[in-house]
Amino acid sequence: MAITPQWKDELRARITLSTLVMRSVKLTRAGREWKGCCPFHDEKTPSFYVNDQKQFYHCFGCGAHGDAISWMVDHAGLQFMDAVKELAAEAGMEVPAPDPQMAKRAEQRASLIDVTDAAQAFYVASLAGPGGKAARDYLEQRGFSPAVMREFGFGWAPDDRQAMPKALSQFGEDMLEGAGMRAAKEAGERYDRFRGRVMLPIQDARGRVIAFGGRILDKREGVAKYLNSPDTDLFDKGRTLYNLHRAAPASRQTGRVVVVEGYMDVIALANAGIADVVAPLGTALTEMQLELLWRMTEVPVLCFDGDAAGQRAAMRAVTRALPLLGPMRSLSIVRLPAGLDPDDLIKQQGTGAMETLLSRPASLVATLWEFERDAQPLATPEAKAGLKARLMAHVETIADPEVKGLYRRELGDRFSAFAYPPRPPRAPYSPQQGNQRGPWRGTPMPLPGLSEDARARLSGIMSGGQRQGLLAAVIAGLTRFPQEIDRHGEALSQLARHDPKSAPLVESLFELAEMLDSSPPSAICDSLGHPAPPADIRYAFLDEGTSTGAACEELAEAVSLLVERPALEAALAATIARFDNDPEGSFAEQTRLRAQLMTVDERLRAFGRRKAAPAAKGDNSAPAEDIG
Repeated sequence: MAITPQWKDELRARITLSTLVMRSVKLTRAGREWKGCCPFHDEKTPSFYVNDQKQFYHCFGCGAHGDAISWMVDHAGLQFMDAVKELAAEAGMEVPAPDPQMAKRAEQRASLIDVTDAAQAFYVASLAGPGGKAARDYLEQRGFSPAVMREFGFGWAPDDRQAMPKALSQFGEDMLEGAGMRAAKEAGERYDRFRGRVMLPIQDARGRVIAFGGRILDKREGVAKYLNSPDTDLFDKGRTLYNLHRAAPASRQTGRVVVVEGYMDVIALANAGIADVVAPLGTALTEMQLELLWRMTEVPVLCFDGDAAGQRAAMRAVTRALPLLGPMRSLSIVRLPAGLDPDDLIKQQGTGAMETLLSRPASLVATLWEFERDAQPLATPEAKAGLKARLMAHVETIADPEVKGLYRRELGDRFSAFAYPPRPPRAPYSPQQGNQRGPWRGTPMPLPGLSEDARARLSGIMSGGQRQGLLAAVIAGLTRFPQEIDRHGEALSQLARHDPKSAPLVESLFELAEMLDSSPPSAICDSLGHPAPPADIRYAFLDEGTSTGAACEELAEAVSLLVERPALEAALAATIARFDNDPEGSFAEQTRLRAQLMTVDERLRAFGRRKAAPAAKGDNSAPAEDIG
């Protein structure tokens, strides 16, 4: 067995890099990183940083960069295998024994890189030669500067089926085909894979050419616009990001990495001075590519075209990323204006417009919500329920329990605000509008006054202690000011839902509201023989000496206090009920609701003390703060 990339990843994960470095370099905490003076060059101001989460060190002064293994090689002076053995012993891992087959494969890979290097030199020479004029004109028309063309290694593949074996005669057909440069028909005929295309080298994280991408100059029927090398021993498109070897150093300076749809978009942004950009290679982002991105930054920025295809690509990336999310590990999304790719936007509006979009990306959760909300018409309750089901299905794919609970809460809040918007306020009830329909039951408004039966029912509500304290006072206040019943109708309905004991009182009050009139002498009062408020409760809204405006405001405060506590208690009970399915979210919600309950209780006590003050002067009745 050989030392595979996966084995080295496991080794790095078991070693805390800052602890290793601090054995010989003094480091101090700097946010989520550690900093100190670089051991690789003489400096007085710290520019050397160690990031345990991303498992690398970097010096912004001299450019030194590496992981735990390279630290042991570059700083401790060990050979590679000695460094690996020492770290493995510390991590409690066994070093794999040499595998002759793997060693032979590594040797073959090295030979294949010789092929791709030679092919790249051939393509560059072809672009500069007489046969490359059309390609040079195309690149000049695209606005690519000579410096960018040299940096990205543009070349030209002649439109010749046998150009490659003639130019790279030192390599056999098997090696040319193994490197992805040649292909074979079923009949056995071999031919050049890339013909008549502008060529771009695809490089690994170390900058070595491992594959190619080619673009045709003119659209031709039945010919793919872009063509990439097939997967080979050198190249795995699902594990490779185009331009990674250039974007990684730039990302360490900007703290950002941008992902665009194709390599021509990468070069367009680089041509405009935006260097921290990578692209997948003809496929949607894979899990391995996401891992490469998260090694560079916590929240990569995905930039997609504004058309329907770009939106679908964004959603594919979102669904691929959801199971992998974790604390400080997410994605953000930028969608370009419809019909524009990065090159078009920069040419039409300038680099500043592109930078502005990149500085204001949408969060992953917002993108997920907007995509599912806009996916189908939502004109019926069933369609809205379908939206919620789709959102929760996405949430269930998230592996991290903390992130899952927070996504469930966030998307649930967005859905509730969308599906249950606040109802518009009801028009205030005016007793003079006798011909309009009733505020509660849609029936004609009856003439003012109370029948004997209605008076008896209301007396039953107010007597016998069915509900004492604040509820009794509020009922009495609303019989004194019937016009306020409509104003507080929604709050009283909510009270009836959350406090079943109060439901008969509220329902009776709504029925009687149609027969109450606030204009004397029809208003409910003692002088007319109507039921009086409880004698042991003193509130301003029950005092004949209080002005109507002040009394109604006091009554509104009493209604608010009366309704809030049962509603909070109901919400708390529902939160406790879901504890088994969402312990983290439930616990946080319980804490918030209990704090609100304490606040309401304090307001109730303060309200009771304030209203009890007049009573203390005149009699020895029971204190009004006993309003539960």
